[in-house]
Amino acid sequence: MTTPGIAFISSSFDMRPLAGQLQSLRPDWKVLVWPDDGWDQAEVAVCWNTPPGVYARMPRLALVHGIAAGIDNIVEHHDLRETRVCRVIDTAQTRGMVEYIQWGVTYFQRDFDRVLAQQARSEWKRPVLRAAEDCRVGIMGLGATGATVAQSLAANGYRVSGFCRTPRSVEGVETFAGDAQWAPFLSSLNILVCMLPLTPATRHVLGRKTFDLLPRGTGLIHAGRGEQLVPEDLRDAIASGQLRGAIIDVFPQEPLPPDDSLWRTPGIVVTPHMATMASTKVILSQIVGNVERLGSGEALVNAVDVSKY
Repeated sequence: MTTPGIAFISSSFDMRPLAGQLQSLRPDWKVLVWPDDGWDQAEVAVCWNTPPGVYARMPRLALVHGIAAGIDNIVEHHDLRETRVCRVIDTAQTRGMVEYIQWGVTYFQRDFDRVLAQQARSEWKRPVLRAAEDCRVGIMGLGATGATVAQSLAANGYRVSGFCRTPRSVEGVETFAGDAQWAPFLSSLNILVCMLPLTPATRHVLGRKTFDLLPRGTGLIHAGRGEQLVPEDLRDAIASGQLRGAIIDVFPQEPLPPDDSLWRTPGIVVTPHMATMASTKVILSQIVGNVERLGSGEALVNAVDVSKY
């Protein structure tokens, strides 16, 4: 692979700026953007939200490279058992997620949602100050980032619970695992935070069945995957008061269409998939490094076992 072909592919994200920067870095490489002519002859696919059937049309495909730590939206529904897959890991991403979740937790803990509603009514009413230790936050997903977020919240004085598929210990966090502990995990929360990867088991997990197990008036922060959310169930839960409100960063369809009612549903804060992201410098550096390693037969960095997805 003396002159590699790199195809940037996404059904929801404009890859052209990133592709252009890679071409500037490596003018000797053939950089293409799906669905422009020739994309299917590339050896490397750099992807985010890969359209169905794309990889099967690439006879030379040797590497699928994500542009973020999450890779479920580039591997799900695709047969990649014979293709190497890599993710991008940027340590600054974890800090970004910590900041986003802390902001969301503070938003509910300090009643900023209610204060903003009062402002719309020109109503001056000081909320009761609730201390962090009086607020129970539940983190769905205790992977590397989820565990760091949980420990950061605990260090700031919050009572923190965490849920994961298999038992694990996280210092300062009360952990729950498996189906039998799902309802107990949810039963005492003031704020629920979703940071789960997308799997068949987590698709539509943020729906009526989960919401009904929460204490009435729980706040929701969703920074997992868009397909985990059932929007109509969220609207119903907020309208009924089962949820006090929600901060939603990821959606089943992105960008969120302008006519989607979530934009205008009282109690919902819409953020444009901004919780955290890798820097362009890190993304390009890791892609370039892995393409070079692929060509020289070296081990790839941040390789993923797709059998888990």
